[in-house]
Amino acid sequence: MDIASLRTFLAVAHERSFSRAAAKVHRTQPAVSQTIRRLEIDLGEQLFDRSSKSGTLTDAGRMLLNYGERLVRLAEETELAMRELRDLRRGRVLVGANEAAVHTLLPLIGRFRQRHPQIAIDVRRVPARQIAVEVQQGSLDFGALTFRPAESGLLEVPIGSDELVLLVPPQHPLAAHGQVTMEEVAAEAVVAHNDPSPARERVLRLFEQKHVPLNMAIALPSLDGIKRAVELGLGVALLPRRCAVTELAGGRLVALPVAGVSRRRLVTVVCRKAHRSHAADAFLAVAQDAMRHLRSSAGSPQAPVEA
Repeated sequence: MDIASLRTFLAVAHERSFSRAAAKVHRTQPAVSQTIRRLEIDLGEQLFDRSSKSGTLTDAGRMLLNYGERLVRLAEETELAMRELRDLRRGRVLVGANEAAVHTLLPLIGRFRQRHPQIAIDVRRVPARQIAVEVQQGSLDFGALTFRPAESGLLEVPIGSDELVLLVPPQHPLAAHGQVTMEEVAAEAVVAHNDPSPARERVLRLFEQKHVPLNMAIALPSLDGIKRAVELGLGVALLPRRCAVTELAGGRLVALPVAGVSRRRLVTVVCRKAHRSHAADAFLAVAQDAMRHLRSSAGSPQAPVEA
């Protein structure tokens, strides 16, 4: 039993005539009669009362009419949903990112939503080390990274850049400095994120190599909490500049480059080179536009480094 056979049966049931049903489905009457006989053989039940000239349904025919209409309606809804996916009128893009990378993703998401407002964007918090693996396995469409992944079969698209800076409140003694040293940072109480990441490990290694270990006095679970703690004078923080755009613009925090630590870093989105959804292909196109804009405004970017 297939959808085409069901549509033929429904035409006969609604028209109460094999000849009128044949005209409706653009088939010959013998072909319609053969389809009904094949259905009856497959189901092991007679569907029409052959003694009636008005195409009366049997009990089995009335049951098939009920279920058949539902099945055909579901098939039509499925076909429509597939067309909407192709036409980018529905769908979802699933992106993995850590908390800091979300700030770089937001402008990209804004441009994508302008082009495709009917496609949902779901950004999930995923540890940086897991992102490339989940993209490779297909549980994420995209991942935002600031380092080159080791996993194969991935396409990398730079979408922006950022810089690690020291955030201090405006009344802090270091706030008037144009730049600070690692030794000056090590002398401060540092408010850090308690989620391990390649960025955190890189910073710790840099300070250990200089034999000036950081005094990580407070660990908090969110960037907003860290920034608020710095505003309250509980310590200083090493964060990407983009994470504090609002606070810096409002004068609530001051950003200071750290000699030997602050460096521009690329933020990339990674995706599989093949087997992407229509929605993911559309998101990739917007990301590639962002990459071209990045290159035209700042020259050809270097390969991403761990940061």
